[in-house]
Amino acid sequence: MKIFPKKSLGQNFLLNKEIIKKIVEIAEIKKDSNIIEIGPGTGNLTLEIIKRKYDEFIAIEKDKNLFLNLKKNFKSNIELINEDVLKINWESFAEKKYIVFGNLPYNISAKLLVNWIRLNNLDKLFEKFILMFQKEVADRIVAKTNSNKYGRLSILTDWKMSAKKIMDIEPENFFPRPKVKSSLLLIEPKIKYFNFENHKNLEKVTDIFFQNRRKMIKKPLNILFNDSKKVISKLNLDEKSRPQNLNPLTFFEISKEYENELS
Repeated sequence: MKIFPKKSLGQNFLLNKEIIKKIVEIAEIKKDSNIIEIGPGTGNLTLEIIKRKYDEFIAIEKDKNLFLNLKKNFKSNIELINEDVLKINWESFAEKKYIVFGNLPYNISAKLLVNWIRLNNLDKLFEKFILMFQKEVADRIVAKTNSNKYGRLSILTDWKMSAKKIMDIEPENFFPRPKVKSSLLLIEPKIKYFNFENHKNLEKVTDIFFQNRRKMIKKPLNILFNDSKKVISKLNLDEKSRPQNLNPLTFFEISKEYENELS
């Protein structure tokens, strides 16, 4: 069966064997490790992973032709799921803790990451993630306060995860060759994190703040609170600051105040 990448699914297959080997080494797979690979495609990374000793290996592939090709080549080594990863019920994986690999399609990568962040038992489901993103998205995920890439995705990620960039990867290492650079991130769930009644409150607060990232924070605070001066005083905020000047903890505290206001 000839395999042709589908532009509609954002398929770009990683070919560089040295990079593939490094990705697997970063995971530090042990004989009791449980593995999930998202979008294995033609199986280049899969082939490197199965050289290791592990307990369980699940691969999730949406493309039917790729799924059948993987089944033909790897059915004795891995469990294959032909499903859209955005529709996976991650709670059903709760009996074990997984290392997740993924060369993520650019058009769903941020959405998938946020879906994981929303899980109540994230740290019990996953040990670590080794994920490929479009460089621009990766830079937003790992961005720190006061940088121009810092925003909603940085804050949401920091709430429940620790993320660091391993390396940038040039387009020529993929087929078909994408128009932009990619970046490999190592992401680990936090065991302790700020507690909210509903994650939607943090999402709403960050959304309102970063709709106007260059405006002073006085405006979004007035939108969110009936008495913004009280919140400014309680949290010792500088109302002349801009959203990118506030660290993640400050956004968590503002979101908690907003949550309290709703109750």
